[in-house]
Amino acid sequence: MHFRHALSSLGLLAAAAFVNALPVKVARQSGVPKVVVAHHIVGLTAAFTVDDWTSDMQLAQANGIDGFALNIGNDPFTDAQAQNAYQAAEKLNFKLFFSFDMSSFPCQTADNAARLRDLTLKFASSPAQLQVDGKAFVSTFAGEACKFGQADVPTGWKTQYTQHPDTAGKVHFVPSFFIDPAQFSTFSGVMDGDFNFNSGWPLALSAANAPQQLPGVNLDNVDAAGSQVLQKFIGSFDTDNQHISQLANVQNSAKTYMAAVAPWFFTHFGANTFNKNFVFDGDEHLWVTRWENLIANRDKVSLVEIVTWNDFGESHYIGPNNHGQLPPGSEQWVNGFDHQGFLDLTNFFATQFKTGQAPPITKDQLVMWARPHPKNATPNDPVGPPKDFQLFQDKLWAVVLATADGQVTLATSDTTSQTFDVKAGVNKLSLALTPGGFMHGTLTRNGQTVIDLKPDGYKFDPNPAAFNYNAFTASASSK
Repeated sequence: MHFRHALSSLGLLAAAAFVNALPVKVARQSGVPKVVVAHHIVGLTAAFTVDDWTSDMQLAQANGIDGFALNIGNDPFTDAQAQNAYQAAEKLNFKLFFSFDMSSFPCQTADNAARLRDLTLKFASSPAQLQVDGKAFVSTFAGEACKFGQADVPTGWKTQYTQHPDTAGKVHFVPSFFIDPAQFSTFSGVMDGDFNFNSGWPLALSAANAPQQLPGVNLDNVDAAGSQVLQKFIGSFDTDNQHISQLANVQNSAKTYMAAVAPWFFTHFGANTFNKNFVFDGDEHLWVTRWENLIANRDKVSLVEIVTWNDFGESHYIGPNNHGQLPPGSEQWVNGFDHQGFLDLTNFFATQFKTGQAPPITKDQLVMWARPHPKNATPNDPVGPPKDFQLFQDKLWAVVLATADGQVTLATSDTTSQTFDVKAGVNKLSLALTPGGFMHGTLTRNGQTVIDLKPDGYKFDPNPAAFNYNAFTASASSK
């Protein structure tokens, strides 16, 4: 089966390098309104019906998401599922566009590009197709090595796709090429914009460089000062500024910038399968902090793409974890780990990004999440611990959207709790997890309990059978 694999080359890591605080050249924005979409892996939808697509789209719409970026690859069911998706979207005023997965599609010959052109044109006139400046919006995952039989990559994409007689003037092309952004200027006539796929995670942080990047921070016991240091990386806009600055150098480009936001990352495949076993730091309320930074810089960003709706194998899904095909082996860390809590927060921040104004909070909301075992646990797991697990903190994370001032008590055992004063608006809280303990949150106001949330099925297990650094989320709102 087709399965998207991120960070398979050193080029992707190079794209994550932080830059100095230089003045940013803000690119001219094209005629795209503020839009929020979610990356949907079509390779995990082989058995989907139109009704399945409708269900996903209605859930996304109810949470402030305007469309799906359809990550499609070289699968036998690609055309049928694209047809199903567009058929469903047309009835819902829901927008779609293709994100060609170039780790799956072949791109060595000119004939290979014909497949991309045919797919683009087949759906370009659909009412559901996202249009920018009267052209079909199209993106990619990778493609930075695709020459399509030409002398170099820019010439390949230009002559065989963006400026080919079949598609010239019909495509608004915003790829995610995993290259040094300084190379963007060579893609004149190709890049109408840039999708910074990796911008949702703090890739600049690793266990190896933490002593240099985080001086004085003890990741086994992060205090308030340490948290402040981490906030320079978690959800940062630094790589966005780098991409935006270099995108401004692409001649004859609409300079559409699409940023990513992601809630988490953990993957745990052994060498006998996909051979991916690593994490990115998702602590310090990454999901919310990244949204806040995108909102603060919304004048520089045309679109936000949520990474992802359904990439279960990498644990950054916000859609239902029981809807679609799980990559073989991932059920060990996906089953029982619903990310509905991340989805429940999306509408508030997506709306604020699109409108520039925080929407009124009409119901109190409490969302909590945590990992299922101590980061230094030592299960008898043949795959071994994931790279960079040391970055994680053994904490319960909580976000409160409060209609008015109140108090929140978090507890992780019968003897470990803390009460916080919360203000009307967004509140980010945390508490140390307790081995063998639970997660419990209560919101009170004027002596009355407004929310009491203690989810079944969660235990911070000091003796797990296997490594699992996925997030367990829980969510509740006032009546």
